[in-house]
This record gives sequence, structure tokens and C-alpha cells, in this order.
Amino acid sequence: MTLNDLPRRTPAIVESVNDQSPNDNIARRLRELGFVAGEQVEIVAEGPMGGEPLLVQVGFTRFALRRTEALRVQLRSAETPA
Repeated sequence: MTLNDLPRRTPAIVESVNDQSPNDNIARRLRELGFVAGEQVEIVAEGPMGGEPLLVQVGFTRFALRRTEALRVQLRSAETPA
């Protein structure tokens, strides 16, 4: 499942951030911001038109992401052990 598919207010765990191309600056920046394996994430809110942007919480920090950016973040269920 990707972050783009995660239902609102459902916690999940980051498995990885996938590069869509070589030297993917957006994927690199997401990792720098804290989207790293083992971190819990949750979609807090969605924008009104087409649900964009997504308000995503990682730890105690919130970020607004486009759905195309959220597609890079691979998740697993928070209930599934590592």
C-alpha cells in the first residue's frame, strides 16, 4: 500500500520511499523529512478538491503532500509486525 491509498486517521508504518527516477529529488527530500522505514504515519486531513493536498503526520510533524509525492511512500499496516 502507498501513502496515497491510506484511509484518513489510520496509522501505518513506512516501509520505504521509492525513487521514480534516478536521483529522484522528491524521494530524497521525503527521506530527509523523516519518511524512513519504521516511522509511523497518518493522514490527518485531505484537501476539498480531489483530496489534494494531503496533510500527513510523521511523528510529531505535519506535512502537506501532493498525491504524486505520496505515491512514493510504501507502507505496511501498523498492526503487522516488522
